[in-house]
Parts: sequence; C-alpha cells; structure tokens
Amino acid sequence: MEHYYSEQQKSQLKIKKIKQKINGIHFEFCTSSGVFSKNKIDKGTLILAENMFLDEHSNVLDIGCGIGVLGIVAAKLFSSNVVLSDVNERAVMLAKKNIELNNVNAEVYQGNLYEKIRQNEFDAILVNPPQTAGKEICFKLIEQSKNYLKNNGTLQLVARHNKGGKILSKKIEEVFGNAKVVAKKSGYWVYMSVK
Repeated sequence: MEHYYSEQQKSQLKIKKIKQKINGIHFEFCTSSGVFSKNKIDKGTLILAENMFLDEHSNVLDIGCGIGVLGIVAAKLFSSNVVLSDVNERAVMLAKKNIELNNVNAEVYQGNLYEKIRQNEFDAILVNPPQTAGKEICFKLIEQSKNYLKNNGTLQLVARHNKGGKILSKKIEEVFGNAKVVAKKSGYWVYMSVK
C-alpha cells in the first residue's frame, strides 16, 4: 500500500500549483498525488509556519518536509539556512521545484528520518510528524532530534492535541526535560522544547 511516507510513489504524477499567504507573504507550491495534503497546505503545517520561533539566519532542519512548506517559509521569512529531508522521493522532487518557485536557497535530501543529516548543526528542527505512520516513527523523530540540535536549539513540532499530540508532547518532555505550547488553533498545538 502506498502512503505519503512511502519511499516511492506509484500513483500518476499530476503536478498542480497551490497558493498560500503566510504571515503576509504570498507563497506558491507545486504539489501532486502521492504527497501529504496534496490539495492544500494542511492546517497543522500552516499553524507551525505562522508560529515558528526563529532568529534571522539560523540553521533550520525541516524533517519530513513533504513539499517543503516549513523550510521554504523559514528561508523566506527569516533568511534561514535550511536543510529539508523526506523519505518520499516525489515529495523531495517537489520540494526542489518549490525552492526555485519561491526563490529561496536550501538543500534537500531524500532519506529515512535523519540518515542524510549531519549532527549538531541546527538551531531549530521543524516537524509536522507523520502520525498516520505510527507512534514509533514519531517517537524516533523526537528522540533523534536532540542529536542534531546545537545547545539551546529548539524542536518545534505541531500535532492535533487530542489525536496523538498529547502523547507526543509527553515524549518531547521526556527527551528534552522541557516542553511548552507556543500556539493553539483548530485543535492543533505547536510544542517547543529547548536542548
């Protein structure tokens, strides 16, 4: 069975463009079947995009980037140095197109979890975890994130609080020893922890 968190997609590639205004700036993204939320920017991603806490020119990792929304927003709004990564080959291809489309600079890797990422180099890791992939994958994303953050770096994660987010926030607290809610909207909560 094909999922957006599968490495390869068998569904026909039909690229279309969607537009989204985020914090007053217009963005355009190429999307297709075989990727997460193919018809519009999903609410969770949008809420994190509107509420990310970043310093100018910070080093940012968008893990499980999908079509690249979070990383591209970070690059555009905060002039961040961005690395994007996803297991889904189609999502990675679309993220590369979207980097060009939105005129930002970023590196994109295709790989499972953090396998292509260098350790200890990020000021922030942004993630809308693939909750339908299961708790184990989401827990690994959280547990391993600490190895890729600089001291005082942040993990910023969005989830539906009453649909698994509560469990993820407990895991974040367990791994980092701290977690705070920085935004709430439409049932989605943005959790942030500091290394």
